[in-house]
Amino acid sequence: MNRCFNRTQIPVAAQAFRDAEKLVFRRFSLGEHDLRKNQYEVKTLAYLNEHEVQQGAFAHLCKYSYEKPSQFTPAGKEEVNFYRVCLQDNIILDAVDRANSFIKLGPLMLYIAVHELIHVIRFGSGAIDFDAAPAEKEQEEKIVHSLTRETLQTARQSDMEIILDCFSSQFEISNICN
Repeated sequence: MNRCFNRTQIPVAAQAFRDAEKLVFRRFSLGEHDLRKNQYEVKTLAYLNEHEVQQGAFAHLCKYSYEKPSQFTPAGKEEVNFYRVCLQDNIILDAVDRANSFIKLGPLMLYIAVHELIHVIRFGSGAIDFDAAPAEKEQEEKIVHSLTRETLQTARQSDMEIILDCFSSQFEISNICN
């Protein structure tokens, strides 16, 4: 059975995404227009569709498209991309539990939130195709990890320090959740 965030953990995740938005928008000098262009929502495990559940990752993105009326296109319709950040609560909580209090939920969620929002920005800007080949996606992960670390430099604190160390090239936090 999958373990989901409880009533005290859900606000921690929500706060992490609010803080991550500020950090990412500052890092990439994004404005209000950019926010609308990169539409996203966050769902926890309890609210995910079956195809959005993925083992072995803290979170992943799903991309959805819909059409909306537009007076600026010849067809009168505009395709809008929408991203869903699918949090894998059970994987996140397992990593926190296995880390024996070294890894705290708040800083880990902030790292995950910044990481996923950078993906949203990069996909939304066309820096990489959401449906890129696996080799390109692997390279993209390295780029996003690096950008995430750079973005979080301004949020460095003792609890964040260990998260950044865990995502360094010498150690992978995935070892904690295996």
